[in-house]
Amino acid sequence: MSTPMSTQDGQRPTHTPTGLIAFAWTLVGVPLAYGLYQTVKTAFDLFTGG
Repeated sequence: MSTPMSTQDGQRPTHTPTGLIAFAWTLVGVPLAYGLYQTVKTAFDLFTGG
């Protein structure tokens, strides 16, 4: 017998739209990827003398 999913306070979890999740990941992921790219590029130049 299965029971409905609920939190400890008795509320049911809400559904978050997939598009909103994708937008949020893009909003965070693009600047993160750019910053990581810049860091690797700078470190490469620093350690190779280029």
